[in-house]
Amino acid sequence: MDLNQLEQLSEYRWRIPADNAMHVPGILFGDREQILQMDDKVYTQLRNVTLLPGLAGPVYAMPDAHWGYGFPIGGVAAFDANAGGVVSAGGVGFDISCGVRTLHTGLTPADIAAVQNDLADLLFAGVPAGVGSQGSIRLNDREMDAMLAGGARWAVQQGYGKLADLERTEERGCIAGAEPANVSNQAKRRQRKEMGTLGSGNHYLEVQRVAEIYAPKIAARFALSENDIVISIHCGSRGLGHQIGTDYLREMVISAPDFGLDLPDRELACAPIDSELGRRYLGAMRAGMNCALANRQILTHLTRELVAELLPHAKLELLYDVSHNICKVETHVVDGLQRELHVHRKGATRAFGPGNPDLDDTLRSAGQPVLIGGSMGTASYVLAGTTAGESASLSSACHGAGRAMSRRQARRQYGGRQVIDELASRGIVIRSPSNRGVAEEAPLAYKDVDKVVEIADRAGLANKVARLEPLICIKG
Repeated sequence: MDLNQLEQLSEYRWRIPADNAMHVPGILFGDREQILQMDDKVYTQLRNVTLLPGLAGPVYAMPDAHWGYGFPIGGVAAFDANAGGVVSAGGVGFDISCGVRTLHTGLTPADIAAVQNDLADLLFAGVPAGVGSQGSIRLNDREMDAMLAGGARWAVQQGYGKLADLERTEERGCIAGAEPANVSNQAKRRQRKEMGTLGSGNHYLEVQRVAEIYAPKIAARFALSENDIVISIHCGSRGLGHQIGTDYLREMVISAPDFGLDLPDRELACAPIDSELGRRYLGAMRAGMNCALANRQILTHLTRELVAELLPHAKLELLYDVSHNICKVETHVVDGLQRELHVHRKGATRAFGPGNPDLDDTLRSAGQPVLIGGSMGTASYVLAGTTAGESASLSSACHGAGRAMSRRQARRQYGGRQVIDELASRGIVIRSPSNRGVAEEAPLAYKDVDKVVEIADRAGLANKVARLEPLICIKG
């Protein structure tokens, strides 16, 4: 990226100055080297977002930002319905509510070393992964609508997990305002056999070791200690979320002239929040979020059953579950005024600080766990939201490392078998139905997650708490 286009505000904050066309400035987080290495399209896409109506405050690009559909991945923007604000399907993304949940296990590295390959085989056989993967659950029309309305709460009611899980899940496992009737029959058909599946791309189920603790007091509140074994699950709303995005993007593009919207990019198709189309999309998007929450809850149940077959003394308790790729109604202070805003986070994670009432009693004093996923051979992180992040980034942080090369580039440079063998030499066991998928998700196809997290910490977006290193990765 050309630094001459930006103003440097601090060591880790850069601004796209507002011109006559822009409604608000754009803010990018990163050090000089990181901003230089960012794709020029991040600049273009972030600036395009600033041209949309009804924005409240700057739009942001997280330290892992890279080119996406409409919004940059790692993009955050808040819109005020009372000021003509819009909701953008491209600003949410196709994998609605893709997110991460992390589970304590009570296990040690020695426990895993004794059964590492057997456990990998068991998890791979029992957790459907890959393109078009299907689970054993089949939902009829009534059950589908109940799941879309109830989210993880519905899953727990069906016997997939326990009530305590909901206290450690964003929105207590179910976002209000979901409207299953606003979800197309095609989207529901795509999801009918996909509950309890990982899917493909960068989704995974990973057994990890806590390799380092950075903030002992917060780690203690999160019940994390060095050498603990945890399990993280990264997935979303599968085919249903993708179809919701496809359906509403098409309708928003067609309807834009009727709303008087002059789109800088058709991928930024949107609708006024208070329009009939905007309200319909929000109802469908929330149903998609509930689908993702239910999916991760079912996967948690499957994982508990599978781990218990080999390690019956394991106790898989939920640390936290948080989504990215979402639009949430939240209250934030902008220009000294408290305002209710529709916050779009695309490839960005909510990061509420200490004292936030949306956090359960056991977490409120420490701040929200922020779960940052790695890519097979790279580390993942647990961070904690900060009070400073409220004004710095609308309580938002990065969600991963961010791609450094396209999937096609990665396939050209790496072989799936080569990646699997190299990781095995480092003691990391990979199981995947597709060598091509492994090549696309090769660790070096991503930015340096250690550096991305360091920037997030130093910029005040979230505090580093623990570094997690992979031992087993079930990869879609």
